[in-house]
Amino acid sequence: MSDPIIPFALARNGRPAPTPVAFDRKELSAILSIYGRMVAAGEWRDYAIDHLGDVALFSVFHRTTEAPLYRIEKRPKMAAKQGAYAVMSPEGRILKRGHDLKTVLRFFDRKLLKVVE
Repeated sequence: MSDPIIPFALARNGRPAPTPVAFDRKELSAILSIYGRMVAAGEWRDYAIDHLGDVALFSVFHRTTEAPLYRIEKRPKMAAKQGAYAVMSPEGRILKRGHDLKTVLRFFDRKLLKVVE
């Protein structure tokens, strides 16, 4: 006899599965605003969103086939310590971390500034 179908909302032990961490509408709006500006500047061309068990990721790419240029992370477990939001490098270094997403996203403002001669 085949295994019974387990509903998506239940884990194997019968308890409700934890809901994955996700960006809310306000957070996603702020991230997509920066993304649009960087696309217009020709810096970024693609993105991916992942909602995992303990972290939500927004990865940006220059080309789809490459590793992400940056990852914007939301880790609620870090909210009381160093802040829930972080901008990460491709190597995994934390470039900016904080409690407020808009403040963390200001990291990309200096990337938009170009010297004009």
